[in-house]
Amino acid sequence: MLEFAGIGPGPFCGMLLADLGADVVRVERPGTEGLLLPWSRDLLNRGKRSVAADLKTTDGLDLTLSLVAKADVAFEGFRPGVAERLGIGPEACWQRRPQLVYGRMTGWGQTGPLANTAGHDITYIAPTGALHAIGSAGGPPQAPLNLVGDFGGGALYLAVGLLAALHEARTSARGQVVDVAMVDGAAHLMTMFYALHSAGVWADERGTNLLDGGAPFYGIYRTADGEHIAVGALEPQFFADFVDRLGITVPDDAQQDPTTWPQLRQRITTAFASRTRQEWTDAFQDSDACVAPVLSMTEAPHHPHLRARNTFVEHDGIVQPGPAPRFSRTPGNIRRPPSIPGQHTEEVLAEWLGD
Repeated sequence: MLEFAGIGPGPFCGMLLADLGADVVRVERPGTEGLLLPWSRDLLNRGKRSVAADLKTTDGLDLTLSLVAKADVAFEGFRPGVAERLGIGPEACWQRRPQLVYGRMTGWGQTGPLANTAGHDITYIAPTGALHAIGSAGGPPQAPLNLVGDFGGGALYLAVGLLAALHEARTSARGQVVDVAMVDGAAHLMTMFYALHSAGVWADERGTNLLDGGAPFYGIYRTADGEHIAVGALEPQFFADFVDRLGITVPDDAQQDPTTWPQLRQRITTAFASRTRQEWTDAFQDSDACVAPVLSMTEAPHHPHLRARNTFVEHDGIVQPGPAPRFSRTPGNIRRPPSIPGQHTEEVLAEWLGD
């Protein structure tokens, strides 16, 4: 697979595929600098090899198209038309490799009135209804990091699209373009909530619904030490276990009667404020009450369950999330640390283009 160098969701997609065993070669200009952190710390480039090629030169373009001729997949995250101007658009690539799957990922997609305008995750999820739905009642929408647009609606949809198209190409021997727009993906992720809204069981007002913090038994509470506990006791049997371990008594219909929710929320808030996060973690240990401590990025790798599953691993001296998902026969792995631009040029050329 060829990844034409970009930032954010494109590299994340390449990292995911590399974790799962793909040979991902990142093509990038020589001498480029890391945008937010040094190359050695850019975990989105782990597991890949890097080839230096300046696409604005004849030699760099020829080298890149020679690699295209040996690739099954190539993907880019440029604005519409940029790849064509560089000489590596789909048509140019198909002349070298007709069965190539060509992935294109942008915020707005390849078509539409906003296709050529700039943006970032927060502006891509804003028109979809996703950003509007996230936040507390009466407060402004809250930015959910860049997980919903860049990585959820972009990188993961690109990975699925590439793999689906690759599967089809092995039957048809024909390539195709996979057009991934983060705005499309973010909207697609909202499918269940649009279904609930159309059925009249989801209010178009954030912080007032079952899964957005509106229900007192699905939310986040502050503990005595200033930390937080997450509660997701949706099912009646889990709710019963929850209130029992919390040490409060409630009417039989408290969960089903929204008119009682303000009072129930206050009682839950008071209860959690009486003990520390660790004390509550211990109290709900091994229960079905659906309660978990809210951990920081520093704390998360030490959580007993995550530690037992090796959800976080240490590789090349850096603690980082391990490959996901898990496979029974062919487990993913981090084969190499983040690459430096051009680090593997000779190695890849010898392997891909050598006789």
